[in-house]
Amino acid sequence: MKFYKFFIPVFILVIVTQTSCKHYLDQPLLGNYAASDFFNSDANAQLATNTAYVPLLFTDAGSNPIWVLGDVASDDAIKGGNPGDQADFENIDQFNILPSNSAVEAVWKRYYDGVFKCNVVITGLPDNNTAVSENVRISAVAQAKFLRAYYYFVLTGCYGNIPLHLKVETAEEVQSPALPQAQIYAQIESDCKDAAAVLPTSWSGSDDGRATRGAALALLAKTYLFEQKWSDAATTAQQVEALGIYSLTKLFTDNFNANKKDNTEAIFSVWHKSGASPFLGNNLNQWFAPRDLNGYGFFYPTQSLIDNFEKSANNVADPRFGYTLSGDNAPSYYDSTYQSSWSTTGYITKKQIQPLSEIPVAIKGDGDLNYEAIRFADVLLIEAEALNEEAKSANALVPLNKVRQRARESYLYDASLPGYGTVPDGLLPDITITNQSQLRDVIRKERRSELALEFHRFFDMIRYGSAYATSAMQNVPNFKYNANKFFPIPQSELDTNHKLH
Repeated sequence: MKFYKFFIPVFILVIVTQTSCKHYLDQPLLGNYAASDFFNSDANAQLATNTAYVPLLFTDAGSNPIWVLGDVASDDAIKGGNPGDQADFENIDQFNILPSNSAVEAVWKRYYDGVFKCNVVITGLPDNNTAVSENVRISAVAQAKFLRAYYYFVLTGCYGNIPLHLKVETAEEVQSPALPQAQIYAQIESDCKDAAAVLPTSWSGSDDGRATRGAALALLAKTYLFEQKWSDAATTAQQVEALGIYSLTKLFTDNFNANKKDNTEAIFSVWHKSGASPFLGNNLNQWFAPRDLNGYGFFYPTQSLIDNFEKSANNVADPRFGYTLSGDNAPSYYDSTYQSSWSTTGYITKKQIQPLSEIPVAIKGDGDLNYEAIRFADVLLIEAEALNEEAKSANALVPLNKVRQRARESYLYDASLPGYGTVPDGLLPDITITNQSQLRDVIRKERRSELALEFHRFFDMIRYGSAYATSAMQNVPNFKYNANKFFPIPQSELDTNHKLH
């Protein structure tokens, strides 16, 4: 077996965990290590695995701007902020996008850095490594494969055909052409299957928060959905449900509550902690908050998104509307009063935000709210969409209506809602339509409301096809589906990887 010698650069390794008694491993690795010298203990193998999680973090929302590519590029949000502030983010909003765009560059660099960190683990822990105990080695490789799959899922969603790196490479090997997206998806499938076969259904203690079997299966189901492998997507989503450990929370807001991190709906979360050293806070809390509250005032919801939320015949709004955003005609902004000067669209997001009672103005950029990368509601909607596309529309109603039921039954569990204790008449009734085309529209609308401002919309909009995306983006004259369904490969990569030309 050919063993590649490589060096691990100096970095700070942190463990991303879930419990209130988190044990953060922040020991620096001083100097350079050959693989055989570094991967010589269980502790070092775990350290390398921990660092593969780090690129997921939103410790600096400007260097992890997936929110820009995922939502600002869509019809759900605009950049916000002051004119000229983060001009490249505004260029994404308006589709004046050059390969040198800072958001395009940042996402590419950050998520490929994640790929590299995963490959360090996978390459450094081959089957014949006996210096690391077998259970630690197998677990570390499985976690790295899941994370690599996640990073590639984001990368190919953003950039389409991209280079595929599966080990720590020489300088010559790094020069790699862009491969067809189908090949990238095939690798994601393979990594997810390998991970799901090994990972536990849950972790405990200081290991909580690591990738699980459910996370691997959920990402696999989502990959199948994007490939339009409808039967596989539905079956795999059902496998997630069959694990018997996930369910919708009674309150939609539990998914965006720092005190409810360990809830039944969270399948894969990006964990943050306020006051940690090294810094592990959720910086989105500052980027999305209004300037009056020591925020940066970015990320304004659009009227198009507001119009997507249903109302009953008596004009009672889907409660997810008020849980997702605040504005002149929406509920309060947590423990503050919404001011019209905060947003040019009339609305501001509440997701990824914590109230001042939890994170005061002085530490606004150091939130401890998780980002829910994959939650069970997403899996149910994957199942519903896939079943409908399989022409099993009646079956698709079951998972779809579970999502709607949870939303309307907020009135049974949230004492702050007017009329608490009774679901308003006609609010979010069960769907009974079985016409495939009509139900497709309903599922897409439901997905948009349920997952609003969670950085998924642009990728959904694109996979729905040219007609849908063109209609959704009709107010952005620069948007052209074929030209803009993927962001350009960054100029920095074109400059260094000559096989992309």
